Amino acid sequence: METKKSRKPLAPRVDMPCQPAEARRSNFEEVALGYTREMAMQEASRCLQCKRPLCVSGCPVEVPIRDFIGEVARGNMDAAYRIIKSTNSLPAVCGRVCPQENQCEGKCILKAKGQPIAIGRLERFVADTYIATTACEQVTGSNACAVRRCDKKVACIGSGPSSLTCAGVCAAAGLKVDVFEALHEPGGVLIYGIPAFRLPKSVVATEINGLSQAGVDFHMNYVGGRTLDVAELRKEYDAVFIGVGAGLPVFLGVPGENMVGVFSANE
Repeated sequence: METKKSRKPLAPRVDMPCQPAEARRSNFEEVALGYTREMAMQEASRCLQCKRPLCVSGCPVEVPIRDFIGEVARGNMDAAYRIIKSTNSLPAVCGRVCPQENQCEGKCILKAKGQPIAIGRLERFVADTYIATTACEQVTGSNACAVRRCDKKVACIGSGPSSLTCAGVCAAAGLKVDVFEALHEPGGVLIYGIPAFRLPKSVVATEINGLSQAGVDFHMNYVGGRTLDVAELRKEYDAVFIGVGAGLPVFLGVPGENMVGVFSANE
């Protein structure tokens, strides 16, 4: 019978390589460099494969975390990617910018020991490692493309992460999707709000290109409520998703907020 003394000591989290401070202070490239395959498998092997994975309850889109990590530990990166894509349309993005420490990793049972599984880093590794052979495969994680439906059309106002997720889900179901963006480049906060040293623009471009190749059409310089409105779209589309984001800051109305040197988060 196993005793507490006979259990293996908990292996420490695998650190992610980063640009040295001396190098990154002179460039705007991504600071975190990501795991190697060996690092990812080593970190994944730390997972306890809980019968009731609490980490899933901390994930807003309920990625089957235990299952994809199990595949990473076995070296099956394609299988891991398909599992992630079953609920998450933007794994390469989420693996970098989601607050995992408060979400999935915050629920990990190993957090009590200060060593939760590096779920975000593993998700990022799987997404960066997986190379889709077709646009359909990038959107769905499977070679089986959805049968195109001509009877339903969806419009998404805005092209930030929520609209891209909606477009991905609809495209994977075979629906015709049009995305309308007010600015000249799609991506929303992923492009205009998150600096490149945290989220490279190439990562966002890969996700958007995959959607375009899967049949999603992006229309730039369309301002919701001005260039077009929901009433007009409803005449042509069966459903309209409104994901306009928070493009303008909201100030508190406190003394001194308009002083020189005071900036909003957006700025």
